[in-house]
Amino acid sequence: MAKQGNLRKMKSNIEDGEIRYQLVLDGEAVSMNDLIGKNVTLTYQNQINCIACGKKTSKSFAQGFCYNCFQTAPEAEDCVLHPEKCRAHLGEARDISFAQEHCLIPHYVYLAVSSGIKVGITRNTQIPTRWIDQGASKAIILAVVPNRHIAGVMEVFLKDYFSDKTNWRSMLKNEIATDIDILEQKQKAVNLLPGELRKYVIEDAKVWELEYPVNTFPKKPQSISFDKQTELSGHLEGIKGQYLLFDQDRVINLRKHNGYLVSITSE
Repeated sequence: MAKQGNLRKMKSNIEDGEIRYQLVLDGEAVSMNDLIGKNVTLTYQNQINCIACGKKTSKSFAQGFCYNCFQTAPEAEDCVLHPEKCRAHLGEARDISFAQEHCLIPHYVYLAVSSGIKVGITRNTQIPTRWIDQGASKAIILAVVPNRHIAGVMEVFLKDYFSDKTNWRSMLKNEIATDIDILEQKQKAVNLLPGELRKYVIEDAKVWELEYPVNTFPKKPQSISFDKQTELSGHLEGIKGQYLLFDQDRVINLRKHNGYLVSITSE
């Protein structure tokens, strides 16, 4: 098997309880689960194309943009990383039609366990994709809000009590805190919220539990970057989040390399 194309984050879904990953290269989908247990080689072709405009760029900004698109594209607007700064509800955005589809729609505020407990937000169309991308083992929806701004405000409030970060090394080593009662943590969050935010809380007690296609977890993950080496070759041990886990504790975050032109081959 040999494919080539510009990297984008892997697509994922759950089939019969199993997380399935696809890597789409030049319009063709590669079933990554089928490569687990095989020798796989990723080769960087020394070319980066902007994920917004497609132009070649010598440097990638914000995981895949050329500098101009980083400054102007709606996909790279400030509220992507700081949703509390979203102003689409006030009619202000780089592209209001884009904002209507991505910001002015229902958002979930959730709690998840990737290593420890964390708070996060996502669009209502991104469940469970968002949790899979983060390598979460458990997750529960806390609230449903009408737009990105309110979701961001709630997240910022809860960040005083819950982390909003994932320890990627612990996540990849599968070092998950086993003493966390996520339902108890949800009730804690509900009790902390002021009335104007608590009204968005939902009573749904469904706990999502996610297991990843991994044969062996790395003991001391060593992150590989195509900015430092052009080839990564070895035995593919598994996939978690947006990371490919290779033998010898080597891991690579494919999402970090959005727009990089690579070839992938396997035995």
